[in-house]
Amino acid sequence: MIVDIVIFIVAMGALVKGADFVIDEAEKIAKHFGIPSFVIGATVVALGTSLPEMVASVIASYKGHADLAVSNVIGSNIINLALVLGVVFIIGKKLTPKRDIFKEDSAWALFPVLAFLLMAYDGVISRFEGVLFLFMMGAYLVFLKNNAMDKMVSDEEEEKEKFQTLRTLLFLTIGFVFVVVGAEFTVESASNIARTFGVSEWIIGLLLVSFGTSLPELVVSVQAARRKDADMAIGNVIGSNIANFTVVLGASAVVNPLTLVLKNSMFDILAALILTVMLVFVAVDKLYNRSTGIVFLTILALVVAHSLGM
Repeated sequence: MIVDIVIFIVAMGALVKGADFVIDEAEKIAKHFGIPSFVIGATVVALGTSLPEMVASVIASYKGHADLAVSNVIGSNIINLALVLGVVFIIGKKLTPKRDIFKEDSAWALFPVLAFLLMAYDGVISRFEGVLFLFMMGAYLVFLKNNAMDKMVSDEEEEKEKFQTLRTLLFLTIGFVFVVVGAEFTVESASNIARTFGVSEWIIGLLLVSFGTSLPELVVSVQAARRKDADMAIGNVIGSNIANFTVVLGASAVVNPLTLVLKNSMFDILAALILTVMLVFVAVDKLYNRSTGIVFLTILALVVAHSLGM
């Protein structure tokens, strides 16, 4: 029991550190080519911070732990919106993104959640549906690419980030190794802990694994908020959530069809949907402030209380 807890903590540390390496080096590459801040956050950084969720869920799916794979995605989205954005809005006070998030990205954030509800209605997310999820992420990346062409930062507006190719490849490789190995031990130890305490794998994935795998998003977005880079802070969360419901869930379903009892997890799924809808309304009225942050954190407290039967 104690050994599993120690392994879980060390493995989560490897996940976070590995993601840090990937994020840092990938961000340097993106900035070198003058890509806008929001696009960096929603693509390179978002995909980098979603690596722990992706590897953890794919490995869980491969080993037949469908509840752990799906609940990690649902929990990560709840934590990204309720905790990460909640903290970002409180720390950043009143953020002012340059990008019109409602006009350009809100539909992309909402559509994968609605698609998940439709696909999970029969209790199974098939391999074909997993492929459809992957296509959704591809469509979003194409949209961002085309969208960024008109907003490309020129050399005069921003100095290019310098990077060394060999060093970047080395740290990217180290990061990926840390993430893969860390995810392997995280899933295994979390499953053992769940069995020991008689706690369902859904709860372990929803609260414990998802919090650990969302730490990179929290660190990146909080640092961005402190630098008053609202586009990076919010873009990271939106991109990560889209990646969770498309790449992470899609890849997990392709590896092994995911079965779930929808009625048993409906509260958590609806919480993720409500938070996403709230993000749309926040973007409409540009309510990026402390009051919104407090509301988001309150919803997180309700989800945790419900999951623990409080």
